[in-house]
Amino acid sequence: MSDARLSVLKTYKLYVGGKFPRSESGRVYEVTDAKGNWMANAPLSSRKDARDAVVAARKAFGGWSGATAYNRGQVLYRVAEMLEGRRDQFTREVADAEGLSKSKAAAVVDATIDRWVWYAGWTDKIAQVVGGGNPVAGPFFNLSSPEPTGVVAVLAPQESSFLGLVSVLAPVIATGNTAIVVASEKAPLPALSLAEVLATSDVPGGVVNVLSGRTAEIATPLAAHQDVNAIDLAGADEVLAKELEIAAADNLKRVLRPQPVDYAETPGIDRLTAFLETKTVWHPTGSLGASGSSY
Repeated sequence: MSDARLSVLKTYKLYVGGKFPRSESGRVYEVTDAKGNWMANAPLSSRKDARDAVVAARKAFGGWSGATAYNRGQVLYRVAEMLEGRRDQFTREVADAEGLSKSKAAAVVDATIDRWVWYAGWTDKIAQVVGGGNPVAGPFFNLSSPEPTGVVAVLAPQESSFLGLVSVLAPVIATGNTAIVVASEKAPLPALSLAEVLATSDVPGGVVNVLSGRTAEIATPLAAHQDVNAIDLAGADEVLAKELEIAAADNLKRVLRPQPVDYAETPGIDRLTAFLETKTVWHPTGSLGASGSSY
């Protein structure tokens, strides 16, 4: 009996609503490494897949946005824990996807795990930074507090398939939004593997939905979708970004234009605040006693 055996090739799937469906179209496309060698067949998402992802994200929004900020932080930290346990796998995938040495890929994976932890720490602090009491001329309390925008479409960076992906995804869900992620077109495998981590952590199904395929083909229906509240164009080139921004204007979506970003640097809070709305409440202070003193 020969000891030789065939390896079990991995079947990559989409991640929609907490499940792993194949593309509705049944299509796939070849993914190659930095040297042009075949690695896998990835699902080629269709417009129908994009619409299904929006439905799943909207369904999950109420529960996720209604969770406490502290709880969301715990969930994001759990994702970092799970990634730490699969560090070697992601090191190999990032090395193949981006043509990096093993040591450089490991550094990218470590930075990505740290990025999850960084945003996990911000979940219950961002409201204190961008909200609070406002001084007004009158006997009123005037309080502003940030609230999530809703369903956000995220075009992941094309070149930074893992660190860049997490850098644009984590702030969206940290603030209570739900997301549809369009993975890097040429290097989607780290994103599809990340979906497996999300599914086995505490992230509720539908909070993050991951699609792979042609960025323009998937992003166009998302930009025009009436139930998508915002879109991050990080992974779009200048021509596509302009087309998507025009489509997004139809229902007044928030749009974050693509911009030069060094994902290795510690991020600020710009992406945390990009998809937040501010709600301000006025309330009379009332008065105490005959003297009319206020509280």
